[in-house]
Amino acid sequence: MYRKSVDEMEQDQRKKRIIDIRKEEDFERETYPGAENIYWEEFFSHRGELSKEQPIYLICYTGQKSDELAEELTEQGFEVYSIQGGYRAYLRKKLSELMEQEDAGEKEEQKRQRTKDIERSIIKKFKKQIWRPFTKSINAYDMIQDGDKIAVCISGGKDSMLMAKLFQELECHGRKNFEVVFLVMNPGYNEINYETILQNAKVLDVPITVFKTEIFDTVADITESPCYLCARMRRGYLYSKARELGCNKIALGHHFDDVIETIVMGMMYGAQVQTMMPKLHSTNFPGMELIRPLYLIRETDIIHWAKYNDLHFIQCACRFTESCASCGGTEKGSKRAQVKKLIRQLEKDNPYVPMNIFRSVENVNLDTVIGYKQHGERHHFLDTYNDIE
Repeated sequence: MYRKSVDEMEQDQRKKRIIDIRKEEDFERETYPGAENIYWEEFFSHRGELSKEQPIYLICYTGQKSDELAEELTEQGFEVYSIQGGYRAYLRKKLSELMEQEDAGEKEEQKRQRTKDIERSIIKKFKKQIWRPFTKSINAYDMIQDGDKIAVCISGGKDSMLMAKLFQELECHGRKNFEVVFLVMNPGYNEINYETILQNAKVLDVPITVFKTEIFDTVADITESPCYLCARMRRGYLYSKARELGCNKIALGHHFDDVIETIVMGMMYGAQVQTMMPKLHSTNFPGMELIRPLYLIRETDIIHWAKYNDLHFIQCACRFTESCASCGGTEKGSKRAQVKKLIRQLEKDNPYVPMNIFRSVENVNLDTVIGYKQHGERHHFLDTYNDIE
C-alpha cells in the first residue's frame, strides 16, 4: 500500500527521504522537520535524483497530490508513500501533542519560561530585524497617539500573532499612553484552525477576545470574487466589534512584502500606481482608523522568528483552501503568489529591488507623470503644459 500516516512514517527507522511537494513559499513558511522541497508540478523532472533503494515519503496539502504521485512512482518500482491527510495531518498531530502536554499537567513554570524566551527573542536576537522596524513604523507614520484604544486583530497566522506580542513588548518598554484589545474573529474556522489559534494564544500569553461571525457560510455560494467579498466583510466586522469595545483604531498584520507586492500587482494587473498605506481613516466607520505596525518588517524575518521559537501558526484561514488558488491550494497560485515569486527572483540578482519598489511610491515626480488622480479628481499633464513659459 502506498499510503501511510504520519505516525507510520516516524516509526520507519530506515534512512528515508521526506519530500514536501507544496509550493516553495509554503514550504519556506513551515514544513515537516527534515523535509526537502520539490513542487509537484516539477516532480518528474527530478525523477533521476530518486533512488529505488531508499523509501520516499511525500507530503502535500491534503494528501491528494501525494496520492497521485505515489501511485505512479510505485508502479515504476520506487518505494514511495503518500502521507495520509497531508501537511494538515501533521499539524493535527502537533496540536494533539501540545494539548496532551497541557492535559498531562506540564509545569506552569516551564510554560512561563517558554513564553519569556519567545518574548526575549523579539528584543534580543531579532531586535534589528523585527523590534526596530516595528517601532520605526509606529514613529515614522505617527500610528499611536495618547489615549488610543487599539484592537489588535489576530487572524491566527504568524504575522498577526507576532504583532500581538510586539504590542505587549511596546507596553513593557515605556509606551503606556494607549490601551489594546487582542481581537480574534472566528468567521467559521474549521476545528483545527480554531484550536491552533487558542493554543498559540496560551503559549504566547496573549489574552484574546473572541467573537463569532458566519462570513464563510455567507460567501460559500459566491462564485465571482469570493475572496474580495470575504475580506471586505471581515474588515467591516472587525471595525464594528472594535468600536463596540470602545476602540478608535484597528491594527492589521500586513508586512513590508505585502506592501511591495501590492505596488507591483497594481501596476501589472490594475494599470495603476498605488500602495498599501501605513494608516487609513475608515470611510464607513467615522472616527475609526486602520494602522499597519508591521509595515517595515520583512516576511522572511517573521518566518525566521516563528521557526526559531518552534511556533506553528495557521497558514490560511480559508475554508476553501483546496480549491481556492489565492489560498495556496492545489491550483497554480494567485496573482499575489506569482508576484511574490517574481520579486524573489529579482532580489536574488539585486538585493536592492524590494526596497527600490517600496521607495518608488515615496519618490513620485509629478513633472514626469502623464496623469494622476487626487481626491477622486483626474489630472493630466496637458492641463498645465502650456502654462510654463
